[in-house]
Amino acid sequence: MSALFEPLSLREVTIPNRVWMAPMCQYSAEPEGPLAGAPHDWHFAHYAARATGGTGLILVEATAVSPEGRITPYDLGLWNDTQVESFRRITRFLAGQGTVPGIQLAHGGRKSSTDQPWRGGAPVGADAHGWQPLAPSPVPFDERHPVPTELTVGQIAEIVDQFKAAALRARAAGFEVVEVHGAHGYLINEFLSPYSNHRTDAYGGSYENRTRFALEVVDAVREVWPADKPVFFRISATDWLEDAGWTPDDTVLFARDLHAHGVDLLDVSTGGNAARASIPAGPGYQVPFAARVKAETPLPVGAVGLITQAGQAEKILANGEADVVLLGRELLRNPSWARHAARELDAEIRVPDQYHRMV
Repeated sequence: MSALFEPLSLREVTIPNRVWMAPMCQYSAEPEGPLAGAPHDWHFAHYAARATGGTGLILVEATAVSPEGRITPYDLGLWNDTQVESFRRITRFLAGQGTVPGIQLAHGGRKSSTDQPWRGGAPVGADAHGWQPLAPSPVPFDERHPVPTELTVGQIAEIVDQFKAAALRARAAGFEVVEVHGAHGYLINEFLSPYSNHRTDAYGGSYENRTRFALEVVDAVREVWPADKPVFFRISATDWLEDAGWTPDDTVLFARDLHAHGVDLLDVSTGGNAARASIPAGPGYQVPFAARVKAETPLPVGAVGLITQAGQAEKILANGEADVVLLGRELLRNPSWARHAARELDAEIRVPDQYHRMV
């Protein structure tokens, strides 16, 4: 049997194959009004296509736990019940296709309040639906971004509660998996890394202090998420900085902490916290970071990053470098990648009845 098409069970949730869709923001929600942050027809069509294409698990894009936690004013959110009802349409369809629906909960931190990427992605102000970003420390991401407001201890506690409330709404919306976004230079990653966290209180300085906020969020989510359903954590395994920042050694240590706090899988990415980091991107360039976590900790891992070929993905799993692969851009190019890979690897995969002519 193909390793890529073996089912995987985490807690009581069984995912039919190891081809998963990574969270990728669409920046397409309404920015204001009663439907702000709610998914609509674009989101439904986008995710439905990948489900009918055979993807085993779909992680819906970074979904903000508060209006101020959005990366752009056009991000999805889960801070009210109107959004919950809109998500139900998506989760029902995904589950009906045999795809497990998951969602990534996020706070953009100092990289919040920016425009849509295809319009330049520059920071926006109140005249363009923007707001003042929040962060662990008053350190801007780069020269284009404003100096963020340093969070008080009370505000940190409020954001932990926002993650908790969003997790409850995610369950009500029909999601089976929830992922905490701790990567790519957004708020949790900003706390983890000494490059962006210059605090001198209980949330800064030592490794234990810098990881405190992330673990508080994980604990809050795990407290309200059903015990029979998995919680994931997405991490940037390195800031790609030689003399500063978060390191692969930190990631291994933190993976053990996350496992002890009830996390079921580490989704291993890299970068995003240092604007000018030099990243040697190439096919599978992030896989070694996942492989190291898998080799040195008990936590299952997902590998990401320029995984484009069925044979490449199969080899990653067969070699024990990861437990699953998460595809991003390749699934944008080809929503039926999983079905094509199954044919190439001589594996079985569910095909919608309406597509029986393809069999």
